[in-house]
Amino acid sequence: MDNKITLVIGASENRDRYSNRAVRLLRRYKHDVRAFGLRAGRIGDVEIKTEFPRDKIHTVTLYVGPGNQPGLYDKILKLNTKRIIFNPGTENEEFKNMLIVNGVEVVENCTLVMLNSGKF
Repeated sequence: MDNKITLVIGASENRDRYSNRAVRLLRRYKHDVRAFGLRAGRIGDVEIKTEFPRDKIHTVTLYVGPGNQPGLYDKILKLNTKRIIFNPGTENEEFKNMLIVNGVEVVENCTLVMLNSGKF
C-alpha cells in the first residue's frame, strides 16, 4: 500500500449497498479509506462521516446518482483528487467534463470489479 487515500462518497452501513461492499473490499486489499455519507456510522474500521475529509484524497469513488451530484461538485473539485471513479449508475457527462477540464482522471467502471481484477 502506498498510502493513497480513497474516498467513498455515498457510503452506507447497509451491507447490501455497493458502497458498503466497496469500503469493505478496499480495506481487505489494505487501502486507506475515508467514507462520506448522509448518515454517520461505521463500516468495519472505517467511520462514515457527514463532512468531507480534510485529508489529501487520491481517488474518489462515487455511489451517488447524477441527480444528487451537483451539490457535491465544488466539494469534490476542492479535494484536488487525482482520479474519480463513476460506478455504474453514477455516470454524469456534465460533471465528467468539469473534472477533465480540471485535470482529474475520470474512470467509468465498477470499483469492486477493478479491485478484484487488480486494475484499481
